[in-house]
Amino acid sequence: MEKRKEFLPYSTQWISDEDIEAVIETLKSPFLTTGPKVKEFEEVVAQYVGAKYAVSFANGTAALHGACYAAGVSEGDEVITTPITFAASANCARYMGAKVVFADIDEHTYNIDPQEIARHITPQTKAIIPVDFTGQPVDIDAIMDIAHANNLVVIEDGAHSLGADYKDRKVGATADMTMFSFHPVKPVTTGEGGIIVTNNKEFYEKLLLFRGHGITHTPYAEEQGGWYYEMVDLGFNYRMTDIQAALGVSQMKKLDSFINKRQELAALYTEKLTMIDGVTAPQQLANTNSGWHLYSVQLNPETLGKSRKQIFEELRAANIGVHVHYIPVYWHPYYQELGYARGLCPKAEKWYDNALSLPLHPQMSEEDVDMVLSYFS
Repeated sequence: MEKRKEFLPYSTQWISDEDIEAVIETLKSPFLTTGPKVKEFEEVVAQYVGAKYAVSFANGTAALHGACYAAGVSEGDEVITTPITFAASANCARYMGAKVVFADIDEHTYNIDPQEIARHITPQTKAIIPVDFTGQPVDIDAIMDIAHANNLVVIEDGAHSLGADYKDRKVGATADMTMFSFHPVKPVTTGEGGIIVTNNKEFYEKLLLFRGHGITHTPYAEEQGGWYYEMVDLGFNYRMTDIQAALGVSQMKKLDSFINKRQELAALYTEKLTMIDGVTAPQQLANTNSGWHLYSVQLNPETLGKSRKQIFEELRAANIGVHVHYIPVYWHPYYQELGYARGLCPKAEKWYDNALSLPLHPQMSEEDVDMVLSYFS
């Protein structure tokens, strides 16, 4: 295969001159952190997804941690999530002392299977953290039905899915809380950053408390004077800066165009893969529009005559940045030491064995898609 002159990453940020100017404007302002841009960014995201409230965080992991705190997750509780995700989706429950319960995936969508969630509920279950893997929304209505029947909190991990649609609703409008990530490879970026959107005022107030050291202005503090504040719980310094938020406000103006381009490229991949043996395109849940953060295919090594490792290394040698998302979370040594055994989620493990993420981001062209797929032709 001919080597590309420049490396084609599986995903990357797209920063424009307008983005840079927005950041410079904030750098010249009186506020570099905890200022007006943070609030503006939160309002922009909340309005976009159709939620009442939004609370920004330093990163997506911190946001998930805050959501578990707001949900009241604590030691002795169980939290159900998928093994096919980045470790943060499970780690956030561990930060609160809870046990992580991994439920298997749907073999067609690769998202957590609602029936498997129901099968794993116990009296100790406190919350469900479904993940919109690759940007495809989970079957959130089915999951919410299960949660309501069992008095559970749903924290949707939408790190991949800002801008995606589920039954004509934006992701973020339905779950009790939804997290979005703004890491550089995500739909839009703030450099690092995360946010929780919610329609629940109680969750909103707890999230604000948690990200700011547990400090608030209580009625007693107001009586003492304008300088006085009180720490009422053990919170963290998980705040986003105005510099990050300024970039986020600018990036949000381009979200729809970014998503449209991702969807066009994904459609090209899917169409062209019908003519290639040994590579299976991802399926989509009915009545959804994926944000296509990732384009994850399934390989058939026997048909292709090569192992996934060989394919991965040959494409990387050709400057094509394929990747694998993700190693089942409970395979990591930390979780193995906690007693999780391989074989726990057979469908997820089978999927992982043959998974490969192809490059997909808005700066790609149709020629880039053709070059990636030429390897398999």
